[in-house]
Amino acid sequence: MLTLKEYLSSLRGKRAAVLGAGLSNRPLVELLAGAGIDTTVYDKSGPDALGDFYRTYSEKGVKFHLGENYLEGLEGDVIFRSPSILPFRPELARAAERGALVTSEMEVFFQLCPCPILAVTGSDGKTTTTTVIARLLEAAGRTVWLGGNIGHPLLAEVDKIQPGDAAVLELSSFQLHSMNCSPDVAVITNMAPNHLDIHRDYQDYIDAKKQIFKNQRQNARLVLNRDNAVTAACAAEANSFVWWFSRREAVSPGVYLRPDGMICALVNGEETQIMPAADIRVPGMHNVENMMTAFAAVWGMVSPEIMAETARTFPGVAHRLETVRVKDGVTYINDSIASSPDRTLAGLACFQEKIILMAGGKDKGVPFDALGPAVCRHVKKLYLTGLTAGKIKAAVEAAPEYKPGAPEIFVMEDFTETVKAAAAAARPGDTVLMSPASTSFDRFRNFEERGELFRKIVMEME
Repeated sequence: MLTLKEYLSSLRGKRAAVLGAGLSNRPLVELLAGAGIDTTVYDKSGPDALGDFYRTYSEKGVKFHLGENYLEGLEGDVIFRSPSILPFRPELARAAERGALVTSEMEVFFQLCPCPILAVTGSDGKTTTTTVIARLLEAAGRTVWLGGNIGHPLLAEVDKIQPGDAAVLELSSFQLHSMNCSPDVAVITNMAPNHLDIHRDYQDYIDAKKQIFKNQRQNARLVLNRDNAVTAACAAEANSFVWWFSRREAVSPGVYLRPDGMICALVNGEETQIMPAADIRVPGMHNVENMMTAFAAVWGMVSPEIMAETARTFPGVAHRLETVRVKDGVTYINDSIASSPDRTLAGLACFQEKIILMAGGKDKGVPFDALGPAVCRHVKKLYLTGLTAGKIKAAVEAAPEYKPGAPEIFVMEDFTETVKAAAAAARPGDTVLMSPASTSFDRFRNFEERGELFRKIVMEME
């Protein structure tokens, strides 16, 4: 296996193109520039927006191709794409036809990483599942390197990683698209239509997710959701050893929820009781599934006792059904991660009483039809803002359960004023849930920024 130094040496005399100057690619630019590689950064931002990064690396000899048409005239022998720039973009396709190698920081990390890699993808539950896997392995004594969509870019640190460590990665469909390497343990939590504003269609999205296991060895592990038809069908295409998780039926080998509420593993015909699902600290059946997924991923590396203790104490991940504050008897919950209708559906299912819901953001081509009936069942007041406000309102009003005023629907322009209006309408005992069912990119850089603003507004309420 190559070291990072050997890999960088192999690039000398070649031209490197880095597409996107976001945080994930900046350590890569630093590596390439530090190794004396001829490097050009392509980004739609201008010099002022890139600030110190532009000034620092221009002085170090890095070239920049910036502006709205930044991919025009794309050149390079090795092209490192950012996750959001998919390989079927015409500019990348033409570069590949000319003989350029199109790769990514993550794909190179796979090639150089000396320790086992456990990677998680799926439409929902990726971050929680990835985080729990990392916690489980740490509790079992492993040194864990957390990266991909969470943590930080790991390529720059690959020389610090030891063979006995574990790398735990959350991977998006964008990162996986055309990736030609696979982890030692691959996990697909579930699949539903998502990111259809960027992928060609739903099949392209599914095919991208499948890349997580397409190049696995026979002794590798693939963890699949038996309850999701699309993920279950992946087993027929796997070269690796398939494990399952299910909340509906016993699976072998795998982890499942018994009718009596006990989470169990069934391996080689022997059932092991892990813990009662009711003991899991974070609420919601989707979090029961996340825990079972993580247990299946690390079975044999982590004891059932450590699994149970971790699940009992794990507080959840920020922006995922995160209780921000209880003020004047009103509970404020930040679920900014819910960038798809399915995520919001999972969040709504956690509440017995009708709540006040704030939703809306940027459209990514996913229908809101299924959200309408759930909103009618679980929501008494609905506050909508952002580009998808009209579509969500239409889906609710088209639901068979909808009656005028049930729920009351308010469409507002400003995010801050929407939060304040929802809070003003709340009474003691109410829950105000911000679960957008949409991406954040109409107003924010990412869902974290959206969640932080919600948290700030709520915490500043007097």
